[in-house]
Amino acid sequence: MRLLACLFLLSLAPGAFAQISDPQTPVLADEAHRKPVPTWVDQWNKMFRPASVLENQMVVAFYGQPSSNRMGILGEQTIEESKRLLDQTVKTWEAVSGGKSVLPAFHLIYATCYPDATVGVLNPETVLRYIEFAAKNNMIVVLDHQLGRLSIEEAMNSLLPWLKYPNVHLAIDPEWKTPNPGVELGTISASDVNKAQQMMNDYLVAENLPGKRMLILHQFHGKMISDRDAVRADFPRVDLVHHADGFGPPSLKLDTYRFLAGMKNLPVKGFKLFLTKSWKNKGMDIPILTPAQVMELVPQPVYISYQ
Repeated sequence: MRLLACLFLLSLAPGAFAQISDPQTPVLADEAHRKPVPTWVDQWNKMFRPASVLENQMVVAFYGQPSSNRMGILGEQTIEESKRLLDQTVKTWEAVSGGKSVLPAFHLIYATCYPDATVGVLNPETVLRYIEFAAKNNMIVVLDHQLGRLSIEEAMNSLLPWLKYPNVHLAIDPEWKTPNPGVELGTISASDVNKAQQMMNDYLVAENLPGKRMLILHQFHGKMISDRDAVRADFPRVDLVHHADGFGPPSLKLDTYRFLAGMKNLPVKGFKLFLTKSWKNKGMDIPILTPAQVMELVPQPVYISYQ
């Protein structure tokens, strides 16, 4: 009953959703036709080992929207400063990783959902700047789509071309798959999740691209994925990461994680941490769990993000 009560409160409490997109953030240009990928990408694709980034390794990411300082830590400083702060954070995880390597990542909100459920997509120049900077610094980039009114096919079609860059991975956020974002909690079906993975898998094969890539699936409430027992996690070129989202005190976050851990068909887990900010009065983890506490979770998460 305590678990159900916590989940119920999480669904109703003001600000229970992850921070809604800042209405002051400009709507960036819709998906533009991108130029051919640079020569270095083709060369890298030929050399890149076709393996999972989660092989004896975990990922620690800074999450956010580069044009907003209110949507996550990634938008609060320059890209160079983000790397410096992330490097410091990675060291705290290396101390508790049990011998695993810790790979740093930039987790970009690629498609931001607005109050009318339309989405603003990052311009290609911004995305490419993060991808190339990450490539030069042994980092990966995750591009996150908040869906809004778009179908899963439309969302994935806007994301897939970026997989031509071998350090790029993808994410989808069911919270925003609703005509009333920030008012009602969004939902996607198991078939949508499987469709996204199939499209991703097929694209990687068709384009002869290297490696398995992560598809990060956010969830903090049972409603967010319908028919959840039907979600597959066996697509050969996709690492599906079931990412525990949502903020709150440790007791609530741990109860939510136990609920998500019960979804045995999604064995690979992630965990999001919401940093305390002076300008916020909600949307934070107080107190925030330490790396050592997070690593005590069962199953142990392999993808950690800070918002």
